[in-house]
Amino acid sequence: MHSHLRIARPVTDLQRSVRQYCQGLDLRILGQFEDHQGFDGVMLGHAEQPYHFEFTCCRAHPVAPSPTAEDLLVFYVPARAAWEAACQRLLAAGFVQVAALNPYWEQHGRTFIDEDGYRVVLAQAAWNSREQS
Repeated sequence: MHSHLRIARPVTDLQRSVRQYCQGLDLRILGQFEDHQGFDGVMLGHAEQPYHFEFTCCRAHPVAPSPTAEDLLVFYVPARAAWEAACQRLLAAGFVQVAALNPYWEQHGRTFIDEDGYRVVLAQAAWNSREQS
């Protein structure tokens, strides 16, 4: 199955999340909506990528974000200089570097947390997809 992936997450401050993720991960606004059956939202990503993020706020019944230490967005950045620059962008955008729960990520990257407790891992490696037969 080939499809486009949307990762949807409730946030406490929509504009802050948009600012952080656009600045920190170099994302763009792909779409947005206001008061769609009580929800406001923004979709972030890159038009050429097969995924995007949707951050939402519910006007009538705000949903508190409840991520765990293992709810991760992992980005693989193989080039060392690009990885270091990406880490600096996340920090400049207001993400805070934290220790990873899983020691694998401590050895292969850095983990950052946003204002709502969502974690982003920048792995300093290339992704290798190996289909199992």
